[in-house]
Amino acid sequence: MRAFSPDMKEVTFQGALDSHTPIAQGWLRVSHRKLNAALSLPYRPYHTHDEQQKLKPGEIYEVDVEVWPTCVVVPKNYRIALTVRGKDYEYPGGAGAGLETLGKVWTGVGPFRHDDPRDRPAAVFGGDVTLHTGPKRRAFVLLPVIPER
Repeated sequence: MRAFSPDMKEVTFQGALDSHTPIAQGWLRVSHRKLNAALSLPYRPYHTHDEQQKLKPGEIYEVDVEVWPTCVVVPKNYRIALTVRGKDYEYPGGAGAGLETLGKVWTGVGPFRHDDPRDRPAAVFGGDVTLHTGPKRRAFVLLPVIPER
């Protein structure tokens, strides 16, 4: 989830480690889409991560991705956006300095990168991904409504 000022400049925040994080982030390897129905909530899917459900080309899969909770109130006339990508968020202002022990360069996700070629071989993860949405495939983002005081 990203925030933009009225002049469409991205607004980032100080994260736990990285100084240029978006409003919130969520990751899910689709082969780990299996949910635990007893632990999932309408606003928080709970993934079991106990088996790989490999994808088949041409098949369509329903996926619930948890976006980590946040407590940012976006000002009036600002915009929020959902960005879906097959790689980690990258701060458009360029990389920042990280820590020697956790990686020297950070791009908005701190040391929590998903770019190790042993875990993401291009032969498996380098293809195209199609998102399906429309009247028969409801896609949505669940956001809270903060009442006026």
